Amino acid sequence: MDIDVRGPRFGAAVTTVVLAAALVTQSVWILGWQTLAFALGAAGGVTRSPYGRVFRTAVRPRLGPPTEFEASEPPRFAQTVGLVFAGLGLVGFALGPQWLGLAATGAALAAAFLNAAFGYCLGCEMFLLLKRATVRVE
Repeated sequence: MDIDVRGPRFGAAVTTVVLAAALVTQSVWILGWQTLAFALGAAGGVTRSPYGRVFRTAVRPRLGPPTEFEASEPPRFAQTVGLVFAGLGLVGFALGPQWLGLAATGAALAAAFLNAAFGYCLGCEMFLLLKRATVRVE
């Protein structure tokens, strides 16, 4: 299934703000929310994530029709990568060590910012590299 490329970028912008707040406050609750958002995006795809729903219902109707589409699998994989980093950050903030929470949340924040600001999705690129590495040539 192909998706509007603006949706994941909108989600990345919201994610950037949420992860920045989690990093500055070191709040388990804020990071817990983002972890849940990543989990929903990983399980159902970015269109079923909370930010994807906001994009679809509140943002997209105010924009013109999409002109670019992308496959849904790479952004969904990126949500899974975000889930892993947010989960590690959650463990670090809740149980320690504190540096783990800071490093994992910071890494997720950096990736979300790259996507939001420049349209460069690290998780999507990882997906494509893994796909190329696992394709059998016969």
